[in-house]
Amino acid sequence: MNKTGAQEKPLIANQREEEKSPGQRLHEANLKVTRPRLLVLSLLHEIKGHYSADEVVKMLQVRQTPLPRASVYNALGALLNRGLVMSADVGPGRVLYEEGLVWHHHFVCMDCGTVVDISCVKGEKPCLLPEWVPGTVEEAQIIFRGHCGSCLSKATESKAG
Repeated sequence: MNKTGAQEKPLIANQREEEKSPGQRLHEANLKVTRPRLLVLSLLHEIKGHYSADEVVKMLQVRQTPLPRASVYNALGALLNRGLVMSADVGPGRVLYEEGLVWHHHFVCMDCGTVVDISCVKGEKPCLLPEWVPGTVEEAQIIFRGHCGSCLSKATESKAG
């Protein structure tokens, strides 16, 4: 058992990332298992999807496991630096976070703001390299911006009606 009283799964060499507990993933990333990191990673693991730091703060409060906003940002930063969490720049000043199991890109609807994961052809970072860069490249994120099928349907219906 760990400090929170939860039973950890044993470390299995061929275990897929999505099968590993958040505590295992923290250990494997050589990150100290702290309450904020464990709560934030566990939440993102359970709820799936893309969320702002403020949304994470609110969801933790609803779950009766509140953390100060600064602790959530610090935990997200540490998790992001070790690849346990991914971020997506989805618009002016808005960053969303999600559990980082498989490297991928994002499609963002310019009308409704829906964010959809788009598989990366290479599946690892960096997946795209220009002919010349002024240093080393650790990752390349591609954000596809456009109009989702639902918004396109609504636009077609409003023109027809």
